[in-house]
Amino acid sequence: MKKKRQVIFPKYNQMLEQMGENIKLARKRRRLTTIQVSERADIARSTLYLIEKGDAGVTLGAYFNVLRVLGLQSDILKLGADDEFGRKLQDLELLK
Repeated sequence: MKKKRQVIFPKYNQMLEQMGENIKLARKRRRLTTIQVSERADIARSTLYLIEKGDAGVTLGAYFNVLRVLGLQSDILKLGADDEFGRKLQDLELLK
């Protein structure tokens, strides 16, 4: 069965690319090579390359393992942490 490729709009693809660049910069600041990070994260070097490019086809688990190697694993908790829109919807329900 063929995997379905996720469609990401250009505006949002730029956000993924920025995230990949941030991961790459974090790796370089720590003076870690792509080989070191990929081995410690138990991923292929080519997958790390895709992560540093912000590829949407890479699993969240692979992204997480790279963040873990860089000591940034708690950053994953920032995803959806400030759900302003969801809280507004919840508040509207409470007013009924």
